[in-house]
Amino acid sequence: MTPLDPWIPRLLDVWRSARRRGPGRPGGPRDRLASDELKTVGAGVRRLSLGLTRERSLAGERYFDDPGLLGAYLLFYWPISFAQVTSLLAELPSRPRELLDLGGGPGPAAFAALGAGAERALVADRSEGALRIAKALAREARSNVTVLHWSGGAPPEGRHDLLVAQHVLNELWGGAPDRIARRAALARSLLERVRPGGTLLLVDPALRETSRELLELRDALVAEGVAVRAPCLFRGPCPALSRPTDWCHAERPWEPPRLVAEIAREAGLHKEALKMSYLALAPPGEGWERAPEGTVFRIVSEPLAGKGRRRYIGCGPDGRMGLALQDKHVGEENRVFGELARGDVVRVTGGEPKGDGIGLGPDVRVSRLARAGERLGR
Repeated sequence: MTPLDPWIPRLLDVWRSARRRGPGRPGGPRDRLASDELKTVGAGVRRLSLGLTRERSLAGERYFDDPGLLGAYLLFYWPISFAQVTSLLAELPSRPRELLDLGGGPGPAAFAALGAGAERALVADRSEGALRIAKALAREARSNVTVLHWSGGAPPEGRHDLLVAQHVLNELWGGAPDRIARRAALARSLLERVRPGGTLLLVDPALRETSRELLELRDALVAEGVAVRAPCLFRGPCPALSRPTDWCHAERPWEPPRLVAEIAREAGLHKEALKMSYLALAPPGEGWERAPEGTVFRIVSEPLAGKGRRRYIGCGPDGRMGLALQDKHVGEENRVFGELARGDVVRVTGGEPKGDGIGLGPDVRVSRLARAGERLGR
């Protein structure tokens, strides 16, 4: 059983109750949608996907005020957001006891943290409908969740072990020429609400536009002395921004629940993996963690197959560069190179500069220090 499994019947019950259909009625099983329900939700998910990840016409709009879109989010994007945060919590130096889910809608990040051991959570959002859903889910799960209306201004008072702003910043001030500066100002105010040892977790879509803007925000904060807990090993301006075609995002293997898979098929979408862009930031006064010894990289690409070789893009303390190993040079010391995934952290012992990267010969040793989604032991 996964942490998400108990939530599927809760999500369906709350969704049906919100539509004034009692749970357990004929045509309303607690583990899946009836055919008419599936068509309704699939249509809503298509609208959300188009408006948030393609045309971007819904980004920043009050789409949670539309009951159809809120319901579609609850049954499809809520589980995805829950799974994203669950995977990212494993990379933090400590599990939070208390958190703020800012702009959290129906609270997937809050419930993910509670499932990972947090004791209480505050969900703040501008949508009263989304907050009602969050309260209903808290009753269903008997979770210690409170809600607060937040209109997008200054963050709520109080300090927390963890602050999460998931799919929030990319929707604020979209199109404004000073949007990065305004997001950076909000991020600084959020960092002031983080307790020592805690984390500000920013999560945005894995689109090129939104990912690059999150990296621009990163650079603005890093220039002011903010330390990145994850995923960055490089402490200077992000090298992915040096070329307009590059961006950086995370990907985690994922087997979606049947409900999510059925909705994805109905909506014509694919959700075989979790994709996101994220930053885990340390509060003021806390520095970067000491990097692992040796030549270390986080893999920031999918495998780039070529004739007679395998290649990845890695980013480490010395910057972003290509790593290539010819098939004929594969041996016991470097065999793991062919098994790497985006997000893994590796140490390379040996190798020689080749063009814009490092060529790995037969005597090079490659060791995996952490898989994607694991805490890097330093």
